Amino acid sequence: HVQLVESGGGTVQAGGSLRLSCAASGYTYRSRCMGWFRQAPGKEREGVAAIDALGITRYVDSVKGRFAISKDPAKNTLYLHMNDLKPEDTAMYFCAADFYAFNLGNFYNYWGQGTQVTVS
Repeated sequence: HVQLVESGGGTVQAGGSLRLSCAASGYTYRSRCMGWFRQAPGKEREGVAAIDALGITRYVDSVKGRFAISKDPAKNTLYLHMNDLKPEDTAMYFCAADFYAFNLGNFYNYWGQGTQVTVS
């Protein structure tokens, strides 16, 4: 199995920045493809950013140019750098991982518990 633990959420004013982290442990070879998802109250979970085993990244249109996903293989850690945050970015953010590249789809086998991001 793979365990994922997110951190870095918090409350920030509009226009501010945050960096989310997701530390992977366990059978980390199964987490070569990873993504960030978010879910706001009353809304469905949506894929925000993903990175596959080759380092190819994908983003939902609403965050392009503002968010950047990256991975540090040596630390088994995934990051989401969020800039120019907007109130509509407010949500619980989840890290997801799998051996296969599901990109922004909700098909990953491994999920973290989430970290709250609030933009006022």
